[in-house]
Parts: sequence; C-alpha cells; structure tokens
Amino acid sequence: MTRVVLATAYGGPEVLTVVDQPVGDPGPGQARVEVRAAGVNPADWKSYTGAFGTDPAALPKRLGFEVSGVVTAVGPGVALAVGDEVIGFRVSGGYAAELVVPASALVPKPASLGWEQAAGLMLTGATAVHALTATGVGEGDTVLVHGAAGGVGLMAVQLAALRGARVIGTVGGGGAELVRRFGAGTVRYGDGLADRVRGLAPDGVDAAVDLVGTDEAVDVSLELVADRQRIATIAAFGRAGSEGVRALGAGPGADPGTELRDAARPDLAEAAGAGRLEVVVAATFPLEEVAAAHRQGMAGHTHGKLVLLP
Repeated sequence: MTRVVLATAYGGPEVLTVVDQPVGDPGPGQARVEVRAAGVNPADWKSYTGAFGTDPAALPKRLGFEVSGVVTAVGPGVALAVGDEVIGFRVSGGYAAELVVPASALVPKPASLGWEQAAGLMLTGATAVHALTATGVGEGDTVLVHGAAGGVGLMAVQLAALRGARVIGTVGGGGAELVRRFGAGTVRYGDGLADRVRGLAPDGVDAAVDLVGTDEAVDVSLELVADRQRIATIAAFGRAGSEGVRALGAGPGADPGTELRDAARPDLAEAAGAGRLEVVVAATFPLEEVAAAHRQGMAGHTHGKLVLLP
C-alpha cells in the first residue's frame, strides 16, 4: 500500500484527500519509484476545478505529472536498476509515496541536484524549451517574457540567456529582483507596458512568449513583435487562433510539442546538474497538505515552484 492524493469530486482544493492504495509491481517496460518529491503545476488543479471538463466517470482522479525518486523495482526489459535516482516526467498520479511508471518517463537524476529541484524541473523546463524553440529565440535576439517570475517564466529567462538572447521580463508586485538575478531586464505589467518595454529595448523586440494569457500580454506582443510566428502563448488559446500567433501546450488548437518536450529532458537534467540552470523552489509541503499547496498556487503570486514531499 502507498499514500496517494485523490480528487474525489469537482470543486476547489477541499475535494482533495490522501488515501492508501495498492502500488503493484512493475510490468514489462515499467519501473516502481519511491517518490522523494512531486512537482505542483497549474494543470493539477485544473483537472478537478472544471477547467478540463466535469465528467463524473473520471472521478476519483489522481494528480501529478512530475516526480523525483529512487527506483525500487523494475519490470522485464528495463535497463534501470534498483537504487537508481531518477526524475519522472511525464507520469500519471505522481502525488504519491510510491508509484509504477513507464521506464521511458524516467531520466537519471544528477547527484548534484536536490530532490525538490529535480521534481520541479521538467514540466516548466520543457514548456520553456518548447516556447523558445517555437519562436526561434537565439543568439542576439531580444525576447519579451510575460510572467517572468513564475515557474515557466524563470526557466524561459534562463534558457533564453543560455541561447545568447537578451531577455525582458514582465513582473507584478514581486519577483523583479529574482528575475534580474538571472540577467533579465524587468518591467512592471499594467498600463503603459509597451512603452516601458520600448524604453529597455529601443532597437525592438524580436520574439515574445506569453505565459500568463492576459489580453495585455497578447496585445503588447502584437504591438512590439513584427513577425506573429515569433509570438507564442501557453494560455491565451482563443486569442492565438484569431491573431495568428503560436499556441502551445494542452489547450484547444495548440501544438503539444510532445516529442520536442520529451527530447529536452536529458539536456535539462544535465544543465541543472551542472549549475547552468536553477530550479527556484518557492515552498514545499507535506503530501497531507496538498490542499494548502494548491491554494497557494491558485492565488497566482508564487515565484518559482511548489513541491510536495511524501
């Protein structure tokens, strides 16, 4: 038996509970992992708040797409060994003390990378890689990152800089100092945003990545970036369709980028292990306090990643 988080109904974080369930043995191509940390992401709470539908047949739901942990058993045809430290993404039901996953979802965890950082690396990192690749960000570009102090934003800022780009990030009431620590210029969102960006980038903006989904982010991106194919959003799916910009992720009409995101995992692990990429952990919570973790995340003011510790 192992502890797992379930959403037993549709609603707010109050529908979450921790129960004991059988964990089972790994079959062919599978491994069992003792979870040391599990990353928290907006898709987790969207799955039970109704954003992705309210099919009663889908209840109860297990949550969690990314984990770090130790292999405790392997099935036939798996090259991993018991005791290997791994990062799992994309997994299903990662909010657990132990789970069985496809071995293809696992990559080695660098010894220098902490459990919490490892669990918070892949979803945000792979999303950022997808956005920067889709918009062709490279050496000498100036890129505008909307929502730069969030989990994906902090990854996008760092990865764009590693590509040789200059980054300008939009921030709200906090997070500016953190974003600047990674070498980006910062501007506060709100009225006059386009002019503030022009003040930092008088020679223009080559690409924009919208990680917040507001009309302001889309409008300012359209105003500043000449080539609409160099604008990408992971949230404003309706506007993307009507304005001809790139929609990425799991939204309607969006490019999921599955192969690209999967291929990015070893490079992300290597960069984080070597210290070239930092996973900022905003807070950690015991598994039993998952509702509190989700409430903090849903408030929308977290700078970095939230992580559960089974």
